[in-house]
Amino acid sequence: MSDKQVNGCSSAKSSSSHCNGNTTQKPEEAPINGKDVRVWCDGCYDMVHFGHANSLRQAKALGDKVIVGIHTDAEITKHKGPPVFTEEERVKMVKGIKWVDEVVLGAPYVTTLEVLDQNNCDFCVHGDDITMTAEGVDTYHLVKSANRYKEVRRTAGVSTTDLVGRMLLLTRNHFRQGSAEYDIEKEAAKSPWTGCSQFLPTTQKIIQFSDGKSPNAGDKIVYVAGAFDLFHVGHLDFLEKASKLGDYLIVGLHTDPVVNSYKGSNYPIMNLHERVLSVLACKFVNEVVIGAPYCVTEELLEHFKIDVVCHGRTPIAMEDGKIDPYAVPKTKAIFELIDSGNEMTTERIVERIISHRLEYERRNQAKEKKEIEAFEALQRQKQTQKAG
Repeated sequence: MSDKQVNGCSSAKSSSSHCNGNTTQKPEEAPINGKDVRVWCDGCYDMVHFGHANSLRQAKALGDKVIVGIHTDAEITKHKGPPVFTEEERVKMVKGIKWVDEVVLGAPYVTTLEVLDQNNCDFCVHGDDITMTAEGVDTYHLVKSANRYKEVRRTAGVSTTDLVGRMLLLTRNHFRQGSAEYDIEKEAAKSPWTGCSQFLPTTQKIIQFSDGKSPNAGDKIVYVAGAFDLFHVGHLDFLEKASKLGDYLIVGLHTDPVVNSYKGSNYPIMNLHERVLSVLACKFVNEVVIGAPYCVTEELLEHFKIDVVCHGRTPIAMEDGKIDPYAVPKTKAIFELIDSGNEMTTERIVERIISHRLEYERRNQAKEKKEIEAFEALQRQKQTQKAG
């Protein structure tokens, strides 16, 4: 499946424009010679999170089309250890990000000029962290030398290594009961790029991720609610099916204490604001209710003019052990159960990590060691240049 192009980005509803992302395009990044500027981004895209989405959002602002190259499972295993998700799962997740136009599976680990030319891309974009091969070679040295490389700011406070680390700590009570607070003092990572730091949300970041569109008159509005923790392919398939039931999809996200109450003391893995950005990055989602009530009330239905309320096939926990959170929409006959056809759950992801604990711990430690060495080398180089 090397260098095989996978379906481009397209919304489930032709009337929507979830994937265009052109509202942030800068005037100075006009089409070159009258053609679209095609931007190449590549990587593992394992445990796809809002940091990946933010990088692709920034890449979209530098051109017209974002083409994402994804490394195969074999290539990732060779250079950094086995991925958490399969290449098929990783492709699906990247295709679900609203700033992505095309996806290519089989991208080489070292980005070449040939791969840019084969995909008609003008330049490559990557975050300001360092990525290296198993031999310690900068994976972007070729495109950098050819001046076909641009850098965007990495999203602080989240990485695949960080998320894997959080799950590896599940059995060590890294969340405090009722608050889902990450214990940085106990398990502080040393890597300058993948350390377990806290994500600091801002209103600007939420605005950047939102499409800012209100429903049109006559639109059928669909509402779903949940934790949507460690946003994954199961969530993606569920939201795609929910979006097809109407014209405008609203996702209600429960607060950390509420998720903690029905999931257990070690959940959620990601805090509310991290989950908000992860869901907003999905091309099927139009709006997010931050801190939605667990019970779908009459007031909520009226406020958002909701026509359909959906839930997946996962068990519904009763509030206080006896109150059905969907009693009101059921009474109004606007409640529907959706079978996404995907059995992936947040708990299954955690099980994958825990079952291969030692393997992933070794992978994370090796990655952090490599990044520390690269960071220290870069600092020495800067000091030498400054002294000269």
